[in-house]
Amino acid sequence: MDYHEKLITVTEAISKVKSGDYIVTGLGPAGAVLFQSHLHEVADRVKDVIISTCLPMYEYPCLNDPQYRHSFIHEGWFYTGPMRKAHHHGATSFIPNMLHFAATKRLFHRKPNIFVAAAAMPDKHGYISLSTSNTYEMQMFEAADIKILEINPNYPRLHGDHHIHVSQVDYLLEADYEVPAIPIAPITEKDRKIGDAVARFIKDGDCLQLGIGGIPNAIASDLFGKKDLGIHTEMMTNGMMDLMKAGVVTGKRKQIHKNKVVCTFVMGTRELYEFVDDNPAVQILEGSYTNDPYVIGQNDNMVSINTTLEVDLTGQCASESIGSVQFSGTGGQTDTATGAQISKNGRSFICLYSTAMVKNPQTGEREEISKIVPQLKPGAAVSLSRNDVDYVVTEYGVAALRGTSIRERVELLIGIAHPNFREQLRKDALEMGIVYER
Repeated sequence: MDYHEKLITVTEAISKVKSGDYIVTGLGPAGAVLFQSHLHEVADRVKDVIISTCLPMYEYPCLNDPQYRHSFIHEGWFYTGPMRKAHHHGATSFIPNMLHFAATKRLFHRKPNIFVAAAAMPDKHGYISLSTSNTYEMQMFEAADIKILEINPNYPRLHGDHHIHVSQVDYLLEADYEVPAIPIAPITEKDRKIGDAVARFIKDGDCLQLGIGGIPNAIASDLFGKKDLGIHTEMMTNGMMDLMKAGVVTGKRKQIHKNKVVCTFVMGTRELYEFVDDNPAVQILEGSYTNDPYVIGQNDNMVSINTTLEVDLTGQCASESIGSVQFSGTGGQTDTATGAQISKNGRSFICLYSTAMVKNPQTGEREEISKIVPQLKPGAAVSLSRNDVDYVVTEYGVAALRGTSIRERVELLIGIAHPNFREQLRKDALEMGIVYER
């Protein structure tokens, strides 16, 4: 079938939208740029159109301009800067989720009228790769009433289970924008100390899940002396690419998907997108599978490495909100942290700086606060429960919490807090009755 028969203009595409519709677009780079850039043009004739995104990388009038707040409602699985900005005008809301259930539970609640995402060009057999993500995309595509793809020659064609024949698509838009990229986060001295501490726990043949940012980048940079590492991760990053190019990641000791890097989405620099293009060593598999803790646990020696915003003295991790203010999302943190501990000889690490600089609301001055706290801020979302925490790491060391009592946790976590706050943390723990004088 000639894909040209399915081509429509972006004006024709947005004309399909009706009041009350539910639209889902792709994660991060897989978000439909053309469609979202023009969707506000129908604002005068629609009302209460819900749009679901995840890790949106750009601002769009339909989502970020308050004049359209009665036409469009933004509901997302993971906040980024554009979503945090949009939240302030009241038409944005978070969808609580663990990544492997993101689509499954959403579909239980509501099915999309329209699915639209960025994709690679059709191949010679008429198959279209959904390119950079299959976190929830195939599940939503199959459930949608109207299926629209923005095919783009700049998007990589990836191997995996997210290929769609042209005959299954209702409409195609031709696009030519660059794949949205993110810069490599610089590595700070604190990142380096945390990275060094975690890297000491990683052994030859381990299977890794790494996130994004300075701390994961520091950890990856410390692994070039290791051998035969595997990757089973939520997000494929530049750090993983570098380890693959150096021959450090081979995957030959994995129990499932041997010799393959498995992920559910790819996000990074243009070099990364070029690297994964038609690379048989990298497979994008559905998020409901890749991030299932019981799938993750099938690889022995699984190591999960994530970051958090705040940890209380019992081990609760607030990784997605600052108090009641949504900042990011649970993502795959719970999935991978618990999956790693199901694994034979598996380990889970939660990393954070010991302190942060924040503005004092009374004085307006920035001041240093501890990120290890007696209690989480009021309203904070617990992304990883104290029942599921394993190792917690700051620039001051590693606290091994698996199997420990609250009394033991208080001492271990105070031991990796910034020295300036340790005495006060101990006093607070006593006053609150978390621990008692002996």
